[in-house]
Amino acid sequence: MEVETKTDKVYRLLFELLQQNPTGLRWHKLLEDIQMIAPELHPKTINGCIWKLVEKYPDKVYKPEKGLFRLKT
Repeated sequence: MEVETKTDKVYRLLFELLQQNPTGLRWHKLLEDIQMIAPELHPKTINGCIWKLVEKYPDKVYKPEKGLFRLKT
């Protein structure tokens, strides 16, 4: 059984939040929501994952405008 890393957890939570909000979420809202869900995660870890989200998952996530993240359909 594989152990979920901190960054894996952040990405999993990011995708869950974006699935629940099809119109997209802004950077600050993503950061805020993940901090509420998983307060044990360091804000800089969360911030780094959000910053790399489109680069790491270009086939799943896009930014229609600065600071707004949406899942590709």
